[in-house]
Amino acid sequence: MSETTPVSHQIPILTLTLNPALDMASSVPRMIPDEKLRCSEPQLDPGGGGLNVSRAIHALGGESLALVALGGLTGDRLAVLIRREGVMFLGITGPGETRQSLTVNEEATGRQFRFMLPGPVWTEADQHRVFTLLRAAGKPGGFAVISGSQPPGVPLDFPGRLAASMAGMRVVLDTSGAALTQAVTHPIPQLDLLRMDEEEAEALADRPLGSRIDTADFAQSLVARGVARTVIIARGSDGSVLADSSQRLFAKAPKVQVKSKVGAGDSFVGGFILARARGQTDAEALALGVTAAAAAVMSDATELCTAADVARLLPEAVVSPV
Repeated sequence: MSETTPVSHQIPILTLTLNPALDMASSVPRMIPDEKLRCSEPQLDPGGGGLNVSRAIHALGGESLALVALGGLTGDRLAVLIRREGVMFLGITGPGETRQSLTVNEEATGRQFRFMLPGPVWTEADQHRVFTLLRAAGKPGGFAVISGSQPPGVPLDFPGRLAASMAGMRVVLDTSGAALTQAVTHPIPQLDLLRMDEEEAEALADRPLGSRIDTADFAQSLVARGVARTVIIARGSDGSVLADSSQRLFAKAPKVQVKSKVGAGDSFVGGFILARARGQTDAEALALGVTAAAAAVMSDATELCTAADVARLLPEAVVSPV
């Protein structure tokens, strides 16, 4: 049976997106300052870390419940797009207007420009409302994915507070910037999985991680410090490294032509967690994750992976010990 084939048994997966975006993608012949640039017809997709993870899981034949903060007319429009994709979701009343993001491809050079708006500010009352919902929606033993940027107004330890509201769940964190630094310097108790990119890992390590061994050493050092039970570090087009207390694995990324890097990391998380929720091994999950990421970068604009591309590329995702 293929990893992309729906199966009857799957541990519940919950994803959380408090700062989603209405993703717009377009193109121009050239990016020229101080001129009116005539854009192509925009493509609209629902976006945001956790939501994209749920979209990838759905594309691969799995199921998840996406908790998504929605506000204003943009939030209403985003909800329509989520329903159109068939992703199961629960809307949370968010403050203000849901943000938008814009991706513009420059046709002459192939360069991609990504413009990300910050989103509305969350008050303490907004935050406590989410904690209450998580305590009610969480499924003990299931996976809970905290992914994407944190909304303005929340404290640095917000992911830890979210995790504390999901007691009994296997919490997965894929974030960046100050929130990632906080999670490493002040570990979240019982965090199941922490994922980051190579650039983020090098910034935290304060040194280059030139080889797979270097990456695995750093990932395993984080495990030893109690940062997470498992740490995954993406090495771009090379692949991804996984380390826990007893193993170090590397999955080679399939070689593909890159069209857009939007959603690659989220597709990885979706593929990896879906495989683990189906009871597959870490090696099988790592292979599915890097393949889903490769399939995502093949797609246009803000589209994610497809099951057909993943099934075709999966044999190339060779896993080996580091």
